[in-house]
Amino acid sequence: MASASYHISNLLEKMTSSDKDFRFMATNDLMSELQKDSIKLDDDSERKVVKMILKLLEDKNGEVQNLAVKCLGPLVSKVKEYQVETIVDTLCTNMLADKEQLRDISSIGLKTVIGELPPASSGSALAASVCKKITGRLTSAIAKQEDVSVQLEALDIMADMLCRQGGLLVNFHPSILSCLLPQLTSPRLAVRKRTIIALGHLVMSCGNLVFVDLIEHLLSELSRNDSMSTTRTYIQCIAAISRQAGHGSYLEKIIPLVVKFCNIDDDELREYCIQAFESFVRRCPKEVYPHVGTVISICLKYLTYDPNYNYDDEDEDENAMDADGADEDYQGSDDEYSDDDDMSWKVRRAAAKCLDAVVSTRHEMLPEFYRTVSPALIARFKEREENVKADVFHAYLSLLKQTRPAQSWLCDPDAMEQGETPLTMLQNQVPMIVKALHKQMKEKSVKTRQCCFNMLTELVNVLPGALTQHIPVLVPGIIFSLNDKSSSSNLKIDALSCLYVVLCNHQPQVFHPHVQVGPLDQPERDTFDASPYITDLFTCTIKRLKAADIDQEVKERAISCMGQIICNLGDSLGDDLPGTLHIFLERLKNEITRLTTVKALTLIAGSTLKIDLRPILDEAVPILASFLRKNQRALKLSTLAALDILVKNYSDSVTPAMIDAVLAELPPLISESDMHVSQMVISFLTTLARVHPLSLAKIGGSSILSELISLVRSPLLQGGALSAMLEFFQALVGTGTSSLGYMDLLRMLTGPVYAQSAALTHKQSYYSIAKCVAALTRACPDEGPAVVGQFIQDVKNSRSTDSIRLLALLSLGEVGHHVDLSGQPELKTVILDAFSSSSEEVKSAASYALGSIAVGNLPEYLPFVLGEISGQPKRQYLLLHSLKEIISSASVTGLKPYVEGVWTLLLKHCECAEEGTRNVVAECLGKLTLIDPETLLPRLKGYLLSGSSYARSSVVTAVKFTISDHPQTIDPLLKNCIGDFLKTLEDPDLNVRRVALVTFNSAAHNKPSLIRDLLDTVLPHLYNETKVRKELIREVEMGPFKHTVDDGLDIRKAAFECMYTLLDSCLDRLDIFEFLNHVEDGLKDHYDIKGRVRVPSLSNNHLHTVCQPLSVSLSLSLSHPVSLPQVKANSVKQEFEKQDELKRSAMRAVVALLTIPEAEKSPLMSEFQSQISSNPELAAIFENIQRDSSSANMESMDTS
Repeated sequence: MASASYHISNLLEKMTSSDKDFRFMATNDLMSELQKDSIKLDDDSERKVVKMILKLLEDKNGEVQNLAVKCLGPLVSKVKEYQVETIVDTLCTNMLADKEQLRDISSIGLKTVIGELPPASSGSALAASVCKKITGRLTSAIAKQEDVSVQLEALDIMADMLCRQGGLLVNFHPSILSCLLPQLTSPRLAVRKRTIIALGHLVMSCGNLVFVDLIEHLLSELSRNDSMSTTRTYIQCIAAISRQAGHGSYLEKIIPLVVKFCNIDDDELREYCIQAFESFVRRCPKEVYPHVGTVISICLKYLTYDPNYNYDDEDEDENAMDADGADEDYQGSDDEYSDDDDMSWKVRRAAAKCLDAVVSTRHEMLPEFYRTVSPALIARFKEREENVKADVFHAYLSLLKQTRPAQSWLCDPDAMEQGETPLTMLQNQVPMIVKALHKQMKEKSVKTRQCCFNMLTELVNVLPGALTQHIPVLVPGIIFSLNDKSSSSNLKIDALSCLYVVLCNHQPQVFHPHVQVGPLDQPERDTFDASPYITDLFTCTIKRLKAADIDQEVKERAISCMGQIICNLGDSLGDDLPGTLHIFLERLKNEITRLTTVKALTLIAGSTLKIDLRPILDEAVPILASFLRKNQRALKLSTLAALDILVKNYSDSVTPAMIDAVLAELPPLISESDMHVSQMVISFLTTLARVHPLSLAKIGGSSILSELISLVRSPLLQGGALSAMLEFFQALVGTGTSSLGYMDLLRMLTGPVYAQSAALTHKQSYYSIAKCVAALTRACPDEGPAVVGQFIQDVKNSRSTDSIRLLALLSLGEVGHHVDLSGQPELKTVILDAFSSSSEEVKSAASYALGSIAVGNLPEYLPFVLGEISGQPKRQYLLLHSLKEIISSASVTGLKPYVEGVWTLLLKHCECAEEGTRNVVAECLGKLTLIDPETLLPRLKGYLLSGSSYARSSVVTAVKFTISDHPQTIDPLLKNCIGDFLKTLEDPDLNVRRVALVTFNSAAHNKPSLIRDLLDTVLPHLYNETKVRKELIREVEMGPFKHTVDDGLDIRKAAFECMYTLLDSCLDRLDIFEFLNHVEDGLKDHYDIKGRVRVPSLSNNHLHTVCQPLSVSLSLSLSHPVSLPQVKANSVKQEFEKQDELKRSAMRAVVALLTIPEAEKSPLMSEFQSQISSNPELAAIFENIQRDSSSANMESMDTS
């Protein structure tokens, strides 16, 4: 420390030198020292450094002054509070000095100090005292109005301070307001503009009284309308307040005034009025809603406001369109009409931007926009001012982006059957759009042409195939930009990108007439003669393919392009083909290009032309084999796909040595840690078994088979990987390889279970083994009866363990699913006896086995199962599960004769008091309805009138099982009557309402089109179920303790689950403000509910409604102390886990809220964050969730 003080005293001495270079270097060295974290100054050094820096601010040399100002930043955080106050006092005094240079440098100094102060949310005493000290000096400087330059600097600093530290100045807000308001009438426009900026920052942190005073003042001044100049200023001020604060409570009074001023003949005032509308639309969406129609009509009126220019008639435009010189004449004529005094273009630009805001924020009004706004915007594509035209295009782009259907609705079979949708309206307007764009695509303006290409790209993305009829009109415009010497590279990239999207989204035949303009088409061999273009295509691509010194992306595109050429036209390349394939071999050896080359080779190997790859196979296959050990997942997957297709299509050219090289690399890839790679390996081995059966003789002795058997026992094996495994075992046993026969493989699969010493831990493993056993048995039908007999004996044997019985029953079920087992006389008895087992898993397996075996022979087993259900009440639940398996797995034609009998039986049991049994009955009813929906759905609907609440709940649950995420024949019928089923949301029975919510949630998740049109009716009942009902809360005595039970908790959980789903699937149909009211209620509810509440995308002005309830969840406080019942120290572990999960849920909500633009500027949010930071436990959770959130965003960007 002593050495640091000595070094600094030396620097201070040099700063007094008469040589400016000495002073400059010493100041520079001091700044370097101050920036070090380790530096500590004693009181004397602090005083000397502060004094010297302040003195240097008055230095005669400007460079020294600038360095001294930069020193203030690090200095403020290194010295004590009273020294900072000294700095601020001096700077404030200097700011009022006579010397202009000193004033300027002091202003910069004050801004630097304010920028270095801790944020208001940190609760720093230093920040508070400094701001209060500055505020008094600034308000007097602003109010004096003696020197405009002082005033401007003071206003600038005031705005900066209010922006950063406004929350600390609450007591000064009234005096700041009273000093700022008179400046709105200043004769200097610069003073007014800076005052407006300061007021905008003031309203972000001021209290309600100050805000009301400000608005009342502006309203009274606007009503008086003393002069046009001040009126313009007040309108600008209101727009700024709306933009910054988002308060909309005053709009009812203000909008009529703004509308009135729009009619005054003053272009500048009109521009400001329309800008104010734009800020209202973007920042006060709820309050402006009743006035959106007025705003649109004003914008449409002034979008065409161009009093000084007479646009040509449409007919003349059309006649001139095709003339070569027409565009030049048209472009040249603009200058004759441009006038420096003409401000009307600003009005048009403001109108276009306001329409952009309306379109971007009001998705629910899309049909109305296509009726009124869309034709008006299309008509203005001819706008003469380039900047206005760009905004018109941008507004239309926003409309197209709003129209792009969400992914989940694209799959809806009924989505296009809802009458006049935005998409159909857009489709009808495509000819108008193309006609308007046609001429603009040959404009001289690069910006205009870029807008055209962006528009066409977005249009085709929204409506694939929309331009099919218009390609002949558009192609010349695209070619014009590609060939025009004045086109920039960015414009050519946009033109090519647009062409690429158009090519991808239209049928190839559409482009065939235009291919002569250049080799840009993807030829279709069946319908198009590509031979004249092959040489050109090949020549330009091979040039890029051979080049080593080109951009990585170009290299990859050249490889992919050549892959397509060889795949589709390889038989026409003749002697060029072997040389090109050798270039591919070289690219395969290059680490940078190998992945792209593997994909290209896969494409070529799969070509229908049977391209001769023998020249490179000997060298390529070992290289591909080596890729399987690389630590690059995408490369492994692509390589496995390539090897699979090579072995399949070039089996005669693939040698045993090549296959051995590949097999040696496979064992490490077969693992449950990456099921997709494992599935690709299994598919490759299946191909080998079919094409090269002899090569699999070695896998018995290698670790490949043991790894595969281990994978079969993995609980993660399911779906595609399991299907691939079954195919492999069937192919393997079909090769007839010694030591890999039926019994050998069966012993390998079932050995661990029969060994008893190593029982499998997961039930899924038994299912996988059973499926593999069934696959082997189907491939070797002669072996089947003996093995089935053995399994029956294993189930009967009293000495068999539960594991053996479980596997035997599941295997019987899987075999019986595909093979008729009615020849086994003991089977029915053995399975029914297993229903009495003491093991629940064995009972479940017996139930599954009976259902699955019945599928193999319905006439034999289905009547038996139905008879047992009627005659065995104690086994009813398990037998109903067997019936569910039959209905789920049997063919529709096989089941049809039995539908009536099954339906009658099920209805007898739908009023069962046992909920588990009712749920199985409901699932059976739902799946049975899918077999004959025309007959059975109306019947199901009829039972809604049943007097039994159990019957009604079963029927509503049954509907849930008729809904799936893919199109079905029942969908149109279901859409017409689902409203009747959802009327049970008004049912007097609590359980019926709960299952109605579950069914509604299923529809909203899997097929939103079923319920989208019913939301206006359903939502009030849904929201009603989110409320806590006191009549459902009761106290239960448990010995000496009293326990509170809330019977309404489950139905509230179901209601919030529905709300969560609707955010994803039907956001455009929700009134987000009403939705938020119920989200707030949920945040005050039981912690099981709080964890389910999800905060939707909000704007800044909704934050205060959400922060308070979140604060309750965290036992924090914002405006007054609130507390959550704390978990007692002697509570069970689950209670602590629930509390921790609640905290994590609340932190996730806060992280989501912080993604709202400018959320951190909300004073309430800042205070909330500071309280989180002050609690170490919450701060740690918050940081972890923020980190997870940002990494998830990065991953989604990588995959997109």
